[in-house]
Amino acid sequence: MSDHKAIYASNQAPAAIGPYSQAVGAGGFLFLSGQTGTDPATGEFVPGGVPEQTRQIFRNLRAVLESAGLTLEDTVKTTVFLTDLTQFSAMNAVYAENFPGGFPARSCIQVAALPKGAQVEIELIAKIPR
Repeated sequence: MSDHKAIYASNQAPAAIGPYSQAVGAGGFLFLSGQTGTDPATGEFVPGGVPEQTRQIFRNLRAVLESAGLTLEDTVKTTVFLTDLTQFSAMNAVYAENFPGGFPARSCIQVAALPKGAQVEIELIAKIPR
């Protein structure tokens, strides 16, 4: 991949609900927009609260990464947004399952609200191998 800006998208992840891209590659990195626990087939949140929403988020993130030929192993940084930090342990258990080979850097922030009433959202940055 060259150093110009490239747009990536997967129909296996929810379509953007606003004026943004699912992912943008630039400068040797892939920047993924935040994903919520939305099932791309139904457009609805998966049932089961934070743990199941987090599992769906990782399915969505994987789909977008795959559109650029990458995997979760290429992740260098994530940001997690939770509407309730008392749900941190529930999110964290599922999060840990998705990075068995080593964890990326991470920030976790409690926010007042997320789009469409999501309970958790995760964005990530991946390194594009040269």
